[in-house]
Parts: sequence; structure tokens; C-alpha cells
Amino acid sequence: MSGLDFDTLVREAREKNDYDQLLGLIPYAKLIGVECLRLGDDLVFRLPASKDTIGNPILPAIHGGVIAGFMEHAAMLHLLMFMGIPHLPKIIDFSIDYLRAGHYRDTFAQCQVWRQGRRVANVAITAWQTTQAEPIATARAHFKVDGP
Repeated sequence: MSGLDFDTLVREAREKNDYDQLLGLIPYAKLIGVECLRLGDDLVFRLPASKDTIGNPILPAIHGGVIAGFMEHAAMLHLLMFMGIPHLPKIIDFSIDYLRAGHYRDTFAQCQVWRQGRRVANVAITAWQTTQAEPIATARAHFKVDGP
């Protein structure tokens, strides 16, 4: 897909508030079922409860790698929506703190860009299930945002 086509897809997703077509281009986001909800100027990402994402069947709890992957993809998509770049940002590093068990229920994530330069963007991600005041994980990610 050319940069112009990708840019058009991102712009249309923003205008129509429908991110399904864009999420369909990202295989892992599609696999785990990531959804994107626009609430005013904010984006909230949703990981629906699925038996395929369970890591500990005794609790049951979502696998930590799925939570981390969900949060990384939320940050990448957040940058894509707000930076206006014609390509997906490339991950440089990712650090996560698991705070509570991610039980078998819907999980949500919200992102905040701490710093956005010409080459690198720093993003903070918070994931929660019952209330945003009780996060199950927090993460920090750095992305390369200049050129593919």
C-alpha cells in the first residue's frame, strides 16, 4: 500500500470514526480483536474478552504477552491517528509494569504522548478493566516516526 493510500485510509477512519479497516491491516491487532473507540478528542482501545487470550486458566487471567501486545499496538495506533504520518511507527523499545491480574473480561487502554520529536515519540499507556483508576498495567514506549 502506498503512503498516499495509507494516509487516505487514516484520514477516512478519523472522519467516519470507524477504525475497522485500518485495524484489519495490522495482523496481530486483528488476531486479538483490538477495537478503537473515539470519545471526543480521546481514543480508547478495547481488547474484548476471549478464551484465546487466557494465559492462566485457573484464575482465569489474560496472558501477560497479550496485554503487552495490546498496549504496544494501542500506542502505535494512537500515534498514527494524531501524528498524520503516512506509515506505521516502528517500535524502538517497550517497558511494562504489571500491577494487577488481567482477569477474563474486556480490557481497555488509553495513551498519552509525552514527547513527540521529528524522529522519536515517547508514549505512556495505561490499561484497565473495571475502572481507569485501578490500572492492571502501565507501559512506556518509544517509536521511530520518521520514514518507513
